[in-house]
Amino acid sequence: MAKGLFDCTGKVTLVTGGNGGIGLGFAMGVAKMGGDIAIWARNADKNEAAAAALRAAGAGRVETYQVDVASEEAIVDGYAKLLADFGRIDCVFTNSGRASRSRSVLTLDSTEWHDLLAVNLHGAFFTLREGAKAMVARAEAGEPGGSLVYCGSLSMFHGIAGINNYAASKGGMGAAVRGMAAELGKYEIRANSIAPGYIKTGIGGDGEMSEEMKARMAAVDAHFSAKTPIHRPGAIEDFEGIGAYLASDASRYHSGDTIVIDGGSLVYPPYAF
Repeated sequence: MAKGLFDCTGKVTLVTGGNGGIGLGFAMGVAKMGGDIAIWARNADKNEAAAAALRAAGAGRVETYQVDVASEEAIVDGYAKLLADFGRIDCVFTNSGRASRSRSVLTLDSTEWHDLLAVNLHGAFFTLREGAKAMVARAEAGEPGGSLVYCGSLSMFHGIAGINNYAASKGGMGAAVRGMAAELGKYEIRANSIAPGYIKTGIGGDGEMSEEMKARMAAVDAHFSAKTPIHRPGAIEDFEGIGAYLASDASRYHSGDTIVIDGGSLVYPPYAF
């Protein structure tokens, strides 16, 4: 049954890190519009819970895979399995990543530098590259189109002390995505980044935190809420709409962009009062 402007029926979306947080929010938007979803994530229990929630939300089909996106070989093998199962790929959301363990450029060693980039930069690039190959093959067979999406951050715009490897991965992939948009447009494949602000992802929920940690998190929430024009933290549900939009044909002429979802914080200077 058609679901209106953002209809995703018959389209297959891959979400890396899709069993929680922003990835699950994006996938949930696609599910509510009837799309088929493949999740790549390493925790089997979380994968199954996410799959059940997506099916209940209206997804046509959901399959989960344990794929290590730090491995180019695992990514290539993962696509072989995905395409054998679904027969096509229409949207890829590269969301897997980790935070920097660094606190200063002066102590950021080579192990931490390369370990983070293996996932946040290289893994994201290879995931989009392999998705693009499948979309180009489909276009050359007579069915153009496709959507490549990268999950960036506000560090693509801001200078943030200490987390240089994290910011480098996000900024570097932003540039790579713009290059993909320029190269792949002839196949009607669009490529965009999403830049989230401060988002409450549900990791380390209240039941898992000490009272001290709950108080600290409440203070962090209050700090960011006070500096955000929409005075609250973001939620994973705030990514459902952009997920449905970018996976559907409604976004078919939207490419080369970085879409900021941050409650207005990017445009609000820190000295404003």
